[in-house]
Amino acid sequence: MNTTPNKKIAIIGTVGLPASYGGFETLAEHLVKNLGDTYDLTVYCTKKKYPKEKRPATYGKAKLVYLGLDANGIQSIPYDTLSIIHSLFYADVLLILGVAGAWILPFVRLFTNKRIIISIDGIEWKRNKWSLPARWYLWWAEKIAVKYSHIDISDNESIQDYTAVRYGSLSRIIEYGANHTLQVSPSQADTEKYPFLKMPYAMKVCRIEPENNVHEVLKAFSQLSRHTLVVIGNWKNSSYGKILREKYSTFRNLILLDPIYDQRTLDVIRGNALLYVHGHSAGGTNPSLVEAMYLGLPVFAFGVSYNRTTTEQKARYFQKAADLKTLVEETSISEIKEIGASMKEIANRRYTWEVIAAKYQFLIEETLTVSKKVNVAPALSDLRLQDLDQLEMAHLQYQKLFFEKA
Repeated sequence: MNTTPNKKIAIIGTVGLPASYGGFETLAEHLVKNLGDTYDLTVYCTKKKYPKEKRPATYGKAKLVYLGLDANGIQSIPYDTLSIIHSLFYADVLLILGVAGAWILPFVRLFTNKRIIISIDGIEWKRNKWSLPARWYLWWAEKIAVKYSHIDISDNESIQDYTAVRYGSLSRIIEYGANHTLQVSPSQADTEKYPFLKMPYAMKVCRIEPENNVHEVLKAFSQLSRHTLVVIGNWKNSSYGKILREKYSTFRNLILLDPIYDQRTLDVIRGNALLYVHGHSAGGTNPSLVEAMYLGLPVFAFGVSYNRTTTEQKARYFQKAADLKTLVEETSISEIKEIGASMKEIANRRYTWEVIAAKYQFLIEETLTVSKKVNVAPALSDLRLQDLDQLEMAHLQYQKLFFEKA
């Protein structure tokens, strides 16, 4: 009988559980579900989003710790910092989601033997929503996060390329799961509340931010009066969202909905769409994209490298409203079906929570034994293709010049 106590893992950087707010929260929820018997898990939560009567001490087999700071925005820095400090009193491994609290990691490495895994979460400092000082801090924090973690995680091959080129770090790719998303047929109550469910429609769900190109998507569909578009997002949270809603709310084919946190309702609307439009231009593997792929929705995506690698170049891509308008008008029904089938095949192979949890477990076990961070030490030209395949870096085989000294 094995009496060895489970290793203690702190999950830091989420709003909290149960998941209602975003990708990191959904990730934490499924790590608890899949790894709760293997490790003693603790998840940090913000009191700001969970009223006192909705703050259980545990969720599944994970302990919950509540802090009185917001997990997003400028307060994410002290929120993550306090979470890290608290975790030092008990945790063997710190699994940190995002770089906001990374400034403290040099001190953690200097004064403790705690193991640190950090998920970069895209190239956050490039987002225009941040002020110049905030972007500078995030740029610096990203550098600290990669340098002082034992393992850093990228959720997309393009982010892995970026960290390899910039830091010489062998980042590990772990995407997001999507098989919590269900294909749900609308009930009569659903169609009464959302009449558009009775007709063909395209959809998009996202934060209403410039980087998500909501303005380009709305502009395109405002010129496609015979095609209905449903956009779900936080319109009230910024002047950008308020201006767009005011400008486009008069178009009968544009349905602009506030955030929907009920999973079933979201599944009904998303699962019955004819097309998914993904306008994200920053970040890595986006949860809303892989969820749409898992449902077999054809995808028209903004043509940045992150989206192309997530969809394995098998979606259709646009840069401007005119491109998207042309895609909607000219893509045939047979092409639409083919794209949808490709998205489903990719998602089944890569984006399930069982696969994602197994990858995290592998990294946790590795970080407990690793003595030195694995970097891109040799030139990639010195590595065999099968070595690159094993490291999930085969796409880098032709980029040797980035790593070779003159």
